[in-house]
Amino acid sequence: MSPPTDPAQMTAEQLLALYATRTLSPVEALKAVLERVARYNPWVNAFAVMNPHALRQAGESEARWAAGRPMGMLDGVPCTVKDLLNIAGFPTRRGSLTTDATPATENAPAVMGLLAEGAVIIGKTTTTEFGWKTPSDCPLHGVTRNPWNPQRSAGGSSSGAGAAGAACFGPLHIGTDAGGSVRIPASYCGLVGVKPSYGRIPQWPHGAFSSVACAGPMTRSVGDAALMMSAMARFDLRDPVSLPDDPRDWRQGMEQGVAGLRVAVVRRLGFEPPLDEEGEAALQVAAKLLAEQGAIVEEADPQLPDTRAIFSRVWGVAIARIWNGATEEKRAQLDAGIEDVAHRMGDMSAADFLGADMLRVECGHAMARFHQRYDLILTAATPTAAFDADAPTIKPVEALWRDWAPWTFAFNLTRQPAIAVPIGLDEAGMPRGVQVAAALYRDDLAFRAARALERAASLPLANPAETGQMRAKLN
Repeated sequence: MSPPTDPAQMTAEQLLALYATRTLSPVEALKAVLERVARYNPWVNAFAVMNPHALRQAGESEARWAAGRPMGMLDGVPCTVKDLLNIAGFPTRRGSLTTDATPATENAPAVMGLLAEGAVIIGKTTTTEFGWKTPSDCPLHGVTRNPWNPQRSAGGSSSGAGAAGAACFGPLHIGTDAGGSVRIPASYCGLVGVKPSYGRIPQWPHGAFSSVACAGPMTRSVGDAALMMSAMARFDLRDPVSLPDDPRDWRQGMEQGVAGLRVAVVRRLGFEPPLDEEGEAALQVAAKLLAEQGAIVEEADPQLPDTRAIFSRVWGVAIARIWNGATEEKRAQLDAGIEDVAHRMGDMSAADFLGADMLRVECGHAMARFHQRYDLILTAATPTAAFDADAPTIKPVEALWRDWAPWTFAFNLTRQPAIAVPIGLDEAGMPRGVQVAAALYRDDLAFRAARALERAASLPLANPAETGQMRAKLN
């Protein structure tokens, strides 16, 4: 497939190559993106707020390129930031009517990383309220819709990031992931979504789900995701769990492939997560593609404890804290599902919670043992394609492990890296993805596997809002 001619549909790597040859300017690229936002965002609803200074900042980048002194590895590349992270001068509303509209005074660590490398932030993207669920609606901004089909959900909680990526509102998008909130919308929207090793990308302030949450890239290519992580994954002393600085370009080694690597196709994560027929087809296609590239692929079970019981406690206690910390007046403004979960999970004893945390540690140990035999894990990413965007949230505790995140939350418990990779379209023309995971701190292997799948599948980049076709149909 020939490279796109519309700058809005280009990857960050393609934009940077054109900036370097003066074939394209950051201002021209940003204007192309903003034209798409004006055309499609009225129904996609991906943005919480736009950055009124973006064109000026793109102009400053253009001047640096013209002088032969680009600021960093992302100079002039448009990006977005999920509205759970702080950007100085903008409010952080977290999708909630209950939050303060006072602007933040400093940037979140991941935002600092992108800005230090010259990225141009075009706006903040929508999130489900406090990032608590997968359906892509929130009380503050309403429903964010999937560019592939406006009747379908964009997923969550990084709803706007997923929709913005699919609609080509820039190539780079920051999401956050406490149980699948990067990987689920990435899968629903046909993107690459990275949940890095815990602590790899620092966060501050920590949110309600801080013990399992990570910030991560959401992009239309694996190369862009690795490039973006290179800017974001820098030590920040504000975050007490931030990993030591390891400056690197995460694209290095990405093309080494998977020949000789042992890959476990995992169908049990302490329970049997549901998976529909077309999700099974996507998983089989991915396993075949890895095997054809020389990986040793076989089915295996990591023998985890029941991750439903563990994650529902971690998740439930965090949501109960949100509810218990709100006044009666503010409780009336919260998403009704938050009250439901808080009432069901909020009376958990300290002993129950500590017991769940010990089981989380056991999950990590079991996975570490499993990775002594296997370099990589391959699973489904979601049980179905994107569901109805306007469907009410019913029985959220059950929906968590049945409909929303049964394939993703285990890797938040184990804190290991996991990447969602698009594989194809189902019969309804909606994207389907799979998930590759590597041992804790082996993000490099996860990128290698993700790139191998992307390369083998030969998935073209295009625009579903115009063409309705971005990925080849599943075989």
